[in-house]
Amino acid sequence: MEAIDFGYVAKFAEGNGLVDLSKAPYNAGQYRNLFVAYTYPQAMTQDGRMVGMPTDIGPGSMFYRTDMLKKAGVSPAAMNKSWESYIENGKKVLAANPGSFLIPDAGEAAQIIIRAGLKAGEGVYFDKSNKVLVSPNNARFVKALTIAKAIRDAKLDARAGGAFSADWTTAFQKGNLATEFSGAWLVGHMQNWLAKDFSGKWAAQNLPGGTYASWGGSFYGIPAQSQNKAESWNLIKYLTTNQAQQVLAFKTTGAFPALRSAANDPVFNEGVPYLAGQKARILWRQAALKIQPLDVNKYDPIADQIFGDAVAAVLDGSKDIKTALTEANTLITRRAR
Repeated sequence: MEAIDFGYVAKFAEGNGLVDLSKAPYNAGQYRNLFVAYTYPQAMTQDGRMVGMPTDIGPGSMFYRTDMLKKAGVSPAAMNKSWESYIENGKKVLAANPGSFLIPDAGEAAQIIIRAGLKAGEGVYFDKSNKVLVSPNNARFVKALTIAKAIRDAKLDARAGGAFSADWTTAFQKGNLATEFSGAWLVGHMQNWLAKDFSGKWAAQNLPGGTYASWGGSFYGIPAQSQNKAESWNLIKYLTTNQAQQVLAFKTTGAFPALRSAANDPVFNEGVPYLAGQKARILWRQAALKIQPLDVNKYDPIADQIFGDAVAAVLDGSKDIKTALTEANTLITRRAR
């Protein structure tokens, strides 16, 4: 048995290294209705194989420093009304809190926007016929780069790169960030080591513009080479479909359960001490039910890397949006054959 992070599901799905759990003797499809709707499609390959059982999810959330917003006279609702509103009010927050940053890296906004607002069954980078969606004619990608560039040009971001980079960690630990976007699981890191000196000063709300997105999640799969497939399946079933076990995993690691019934445990109605007692778990539970299942494509990791390079080129000013997306389209088309 092995645990698989969502970011690697497409890679694993490419080969035949994992057992197809949709087939006998596993017949994992029978449990589908027990789980948050968007989880199963994440573990399915284009040819219908199921390579993992969902165990935890990352409903997306906007975390913000209540004290910094208050000092600027900016309401949380104004911050997440739209991305444009986020930028305009973000300028006020930074003006009132010298030396702070609105967001660790402007590129984050682009990554959220391309994943938010998709309809059920749509892919991030490819449609059902494997056509590349990254293009200067696709409003989703144009908006993603436009907003990211506006954040960078207004000097609102810390230019910290990706999550868990050294600069990202430092900005959190120093308390220099006014907001961050992530999965519900980030609170566990914040309270334990990332921003433990700022307990009670952070709160959570939904993503800007009334959108919903997922930050990762984990799955359990069975390697095709495994000598103990029956035992592995019994353990996977216990870890994923047993309500008490899913609640225990949440209490110990903050891993938000993929099993719907687990999220109805009384612990989810309790306040989160780190978030000043806010009942944020109710917010995340509702968000999880609104996130749409996305189509996973085996070439997603390649497209992800190429789009990431396009974002970097736009942010550093070496390419305009149209050029960056045109070149990304060509590169992805060439490499996804």
